[in-house]
Amino acid sequence: MKLLIVLTYYRPHTSGLTIYAERLAKAMVRRGHQVTVLTSHFQKDLPYDEVQDGVRIIRVPVAFRLSKGVIMPTFGWVASRLAVKHDAIQLHLPQFDAAGLALRGRLLKKPTIVTYHCDLLMPPGIISWMANQAVTFMNNLTAIWSHRIVTYTQDYAENSNYARRYLKKVEVIDPPVELPDVSEQEIRDYRNRNILSKSTPVIGMAARFATEKGVEVLLAALPKILDAYPNALVQFAGPYQNIIGEEEYFSRLWPLIQKYQEHNQWQFLGMLGPHKMALFYHNIDLLVLPSLNSTEAFGLVQIEAMLNGVPCIASNLPGVRQPVMRHSMGKVVPIGDSNALAEAAIDILKHRKQYQVDQEALKKQYSPDSLAEKYEILFKKIAEELK
Repeated sequence: MKLLIVLTYYRPHTSGLTIYAERLAKAMVRRGHQVTVLTSHFQKDLPYDEVQDGVRIIRVPVAFRLSKGVIMPTFGWVASRLAVKHDAIQLHLPQFDAAGLALRGRLLKKPTIVTYHCDLLMPPGIISWMANQAVTFMNNLTAIWSHRIVTYTQDYAENSNYARRYLKKVEVIDPPVELPDVSEQEIRDYRNRNILSKSTPVIGMAARFATEKGVEVLLAALPKILDAYPNALVQFAGPYQNIIGEEEYFSRLWPLIQKYQEHNQWQFLGMLGPHKMALFYHNIDLLVLPSLNSTEAFGLVQIEAMLNGVPCIASNLPGVRQPVMRHSMGKVVPIGDSNALAEAAIDILKHRKQYQVDQEALKKQYSPDSLAEKYEILFKKIAEELK
């Protein structure tokens, strides 16, 4: 099968959406499919056309940005050319340009699946509001013209302002999660480089530094956590500087973070590759996901942490609460409740051994190959319906 995968941002951009797309693309290649990714040329030093791990990546020139979106005048022409050459289309939403691909898939009778990652909530302002209205309109057209909509959980689909309108088209497929193996020596070396002592309780957060991630909730919880564990350390893994659209948010929280940094209670690790992320999980005692709204739909990092024996605390958001609820490996706390987050963190750090899971079963359930197989089955089912 020749598969065309379309999304606004692809790697090296870091988000749950881009990681999902990359893992699926690579898994499809491993299973013998020809995969092309169509995306934006969002970073000047990236090639317009290249092959990585067997996946061809075509990046369309960006004329200008509109909030977090990109305007690509030649996108339609490139999309039409590629849609004709491929057997199936997979679209990642939210994405302004997806509707055109969904229509092409419908007219060309190419099985077209939308993977819906999260609702779109734009920052305040008239430009953002206009962008939100435009993307929402186009996403609805995408849903109408596509053949199926994949979500991570039924919980999120039923509560999403978007997905619940199209429940008859919804298929639930677990997201892909994988991490490379690391040696015991590498784990020890990482701890010696990044953590003050063997007795330091480490609270991890793995995310982009973005408004919806709820970094301020963790910051507000820290005083109570530090009362119980004075030498506790927060390690933030992920990009945190010059995030598009998040500069003001970072500036607002920076003075408080700086105070914690001065007392060796907060570390920014920056963007980590898969190998270093595996080392990160092996050296934290707890992962927190204090997300604030429906732009977070699951939190792949929770499964990554659980695969390494690390319990999690998640906000009580549809979808986001599912990893903890499914696998009983952590706690769910009310959205934005820093006091509840602090209490949950203290309790888990105190009773960490109680929160464990069958890691091999978990690894199999969320493997990219398992995900790719389910997409294969769904594409074949749609192809039969179109005959």
